[in-house]
Amino acid sequence: MQLGMIGLGRMGAGMTARLLQGGHQVVVYDRSPDAIKASASQGATAASSLEDLGQKLKAPRVFWLMIPAGKPVDDTLQQLQGTLSPGDVVIDGGNSNYKDSIRRSEDLRSKQVEFLDAGVSGGIWGLKVGFCLMVGGTEAVFKQVEPIFKTLAPPDGYAYVGAAGGGHYSKMVHNGIEYSMMQSYAEGFEILKASNYKYDLAQLAKLWNHGSVIRSWLLELAQSEFEQDPELSKLRGYVEDSGEGRWTLQEAIDHAVPAPALAMSLFMRFRSRQEDSFSGKVLAALRNEFGGHPVKAE
Repeated sequence: MQLGMIGLGRMGAGMTARLLQGGHQVVVYDRSPDAIKASASQGATAASSLEDLGQKLKAPRVFWLMIPAGKPVDDTLQQLQGTLSPGDVVIDGGNSNYKDSIRRSEDLRSKQVEFLDAGVSGGIWGLKVGFCLMVGGTEAVFKQVEPIFKTLAPPDGYAYVGAAGGGHYSKMVHNGIEYSMMQSYAEGFEILKASNYKYDLAQLAKLWNHGSVIRSWLLELAQSEFEQDPELSKLRGYVEDSGEGRWTLQEAIDHAVPAPALAMSLFMRFRSRQEDSFSGKVLAALRNEFGGHPVKAE
């Protein structure tokens, strides 16, 4: 198939390369000329603008957006307004809020343009092993562009999951689960490191991936990191969040679903960004006041 890829960051560039390897024709655009040049060197067709990209695609056209969630997606869709025609398909593969995807789907459908929201998991390893894809929207449109998903995903690694917003909703919850899993591994390895035993953490991570009930790809990645830097001395324990964990927790609250592991893992990410915490100072002050416990001065 032929499609236009808008956004050539780590994910967009990897997806473009995988599509090219699968025999698809990909026209690419990014704000970075270097990113466009890199994909063009692999066989993609370069576009100098969104309008140029649209002109180089044959109707009905497929536009895949791989850009940051929120305003960048709305701005790009606004810029595409003069380019889009009835029958075209827009796929948002970023981590958009599912409510935004429902809104965008309704807006584009009023212009007879189809919209699919594709939750994409796989990170930078997706080029090699494939991307897991959760696709929401109209099922007939999903089937129309299914060859694209089949190429991007590993065997059994893509599915139509429901109406507009369904793809991004399932990816949101997927990322919420990911937060909790990562936090559990982090805590476990810290306990191991603090013990009286001189564990080889890479060895344990590798061992646990052979028959253990906690085996996973995340554990494989932990093994790789410990092999490269056993003390993780090159890293700071500073962890950002891109929004999906917060959205998942809000959904849990809205539906009265208890999600304590997710809540704590999200709050621990907040804590990781503090050099010192005011709450910790309050605790120290109170212990000193009521019990005369020693405190440490700045």
